[in-house]
Amino acid sequence: MSDPNPYKSGDSGNYEWGPNQQAGTPAYGYPQTPPPPAYQPTLAGGLPVPAQQAPMGGGAPLVSLGDITVVGDQIITPAGNMPLRGAVWNATDMSRTEEKMPTVAVVLAVIFFLFCLLGLLFLLMKEKKTTGFIQVTVTSNGRHHSTMIPATGPDSFNWVMGQLNYARSLSV
Repeated sequence: MSDPNPYKSGDSGNYEWGPNQQAGTPAYGYPQTPPPPAYQPTLAGGLPVPAQQAPMGGGAPLVSLGDITVVGDQIITPAGNMPLRGAVWNATDMSRTEEKMPTVAVVLAVIFFLFCLLGLLFLLMKEKKTTGFIQVTVTSNGRHHSTMIPATGPDSFNWVMGQLNYARSLSV
């Protein structure tokens, strides 16, 4: 208990509470800029993550394909923003549609074949199933980004190409 009071001012004798503040800095509770991260975020291959910029045009998204969004005169991707003017857009269909006879059709054909020959009509039943992805890539200003969009039906590629052609028309 022989230590001097750390809150006592040396010359005036008044108590000072809270952390030491330099003159002209905002006090506790005022908005402050967040500190920089303690580490440097990187992409695959150890490349540093480019600084994110706010879109210049602002407003509502004009078109969105996967994680690629066009807003104003910018293309926004997780890897950073790219200029819209002069962008090159590509799409690759990596989906497939399979057509097969469902198991129910075979069972019904066998059961009704025994009763009447009309059971063979059940063999005409077909089931279509689409699997795979559609890859969309955009290149602008020396930067490249690619995204995969799941194919939900046989017309998925046509829908993506419609959106892609609209993005191409904006890039001119």
